[in-house]
This record gives sequence, structure tokens and C-alpha cells, in this order.
Amino acid sequence: MEVQLLEATENPEEIICKGARNDYSEAFVGDQSFEETMATVDGEDIEEKKETLIGHLLSHGHYGPFEHANAVFAVKGISRSCMAQITRHRHVSFDVRSMRYVSFDEVDPADVREGEMVVTPPSATDPDWVGRNQKTGQVDEETVAEREEVFRESVARSVEEYQRLLDLGMPPEDARFVLPIGTEVNMVMSMNARMLMHVADMRAAADAQWEIREMTERVLDLAAEWCPITFEYYDEHMRNRKNRLAP
Repeated sequence: MEVQLLEATENPEEIICKGARNDYSEAFVGDQSFEETMATVDGEDIEEKKETLIGHLLSHGHYGPFEHANAVFAVKGISRSCMAQITRHRHVSFDVRSMRYVSFDEVDPADVREGEMVVTPPSATDPDWVGRNQKTGQVDEETVAEREEVFRESVARSVEEYQRLLDLGMPPEDARFVLPIGTEVNMVMSMNARMLMHVADMRAAADAQWEIREMTERVLDLAAEWCPITFEYYDEHMRNRKNRLAP
């Protein structure tokens, strides 16, 4: 898996603060410098003033201003299972690599057995892994070796049959029905800072599935660089509380 920040609102926390100050200012924020807009906010300098205001907004549930800052992320090599979970968030925008127009006719099934094209869940290779709703606990090395063999043979066979269907003239949009839900996809997604915090509430939580949790953690790491005051406060004071930040 790989996650990159493609594009984002410049000076996002200035935009957040301007939006928030607009609500309580007689003057028009479009005619003011940022320093003038923040003049009545507590703080020794502009950074402290931003920390004061952003902390106040988040602690009081005033989330609207965080919708003005947007970020676009590129995600490589997640499963269609993970994609199905993240695309349930209706205030995030997505583009996903098409399996109608991008076929896997040249992928070697032998490479699939070694991990190419299909995401391998940790429970297929780690005897100590215990997932949510798992009916048994840890297993021995022999059992996990059998799990891995069954998994790898199954996904490789699916790819072989997929390619066979293509050779028989079936269109990729129909042949793809035999491919596993673990098939890798690439995705571009965009969301505002408020929605990102909501996604993190739901998908970085301890009870989230391992893959989407890893993806969300990587998105949060990038968000912390892009919008540092906001996501430092979120991490310290709000995370894992299911704050229901969604609109």
C-alpha cells in the first residue's frame, strides 16, 4: 500500500480561521489581512492565535469552518474490500481504477501466488494474528501454512480462469466477476478536513478492519503535515471517541 498527498488547500488553517471569524465579525474578512482578522483572538503571535481559535472550534463542536480546507490523496494497492468500505463515506469523492477498461491479461498467475495483484491478509501468513469475529484464536505453524496455501492457490486459480474467459472472448467487465475481492485497485480520493476527521473516527478505530485502518493512519500522517494544529488537537483530544463529525 502507498498513500500520497496529491494536492491540498494552501494555508488551510488560515482558511479555517477566516471562515470561523467571519461568523462573528462586523468587518468583511475579504477586506482584511489575516492579522487583522485574528486581532481579537488570544495569543502572543499569529501561530498561538490559530491554536487558540482552532482548539476552541473543535472543543465546542463548531466543525463547519473545517469544510473549507480540502485535500486530495492517491492510494495505491488496496483491496476492493477496503475500497468498498471507504466508498461508503458519501462526502468523500473518488476515482477508482476501472476493471472494465484495465484488464489483467498479462499478469502471470505464478506471480499472483507470490503476492502480486491481490492483497494478502495477515491472517493468511501470521499464526499469531487474531481478527475481529474470528471464531478461533492463534493457530500453529502447520495450520497457517495450510491457510496460506489455500489462499494463494485460490487467488491464482481465479486469475487463471479470468484470463481463460478473456481468451474465450468474454469482455473484461464480465470476466472480472471471477476475480477475488482482494484484487488490488488504485484510487484517488478527496475530502475536507472535517470529513477526514470523521473518516478517522470510523476507520482508524481499534475495531476497524486492519487494511482500512492502515490506510487511514497513513492519510492521518499526511494530514498532520498539511494541517498540523487541527490534527494535533484531534489526535490529543478527540480521536477514538466517535465524535460524529460528519455533516
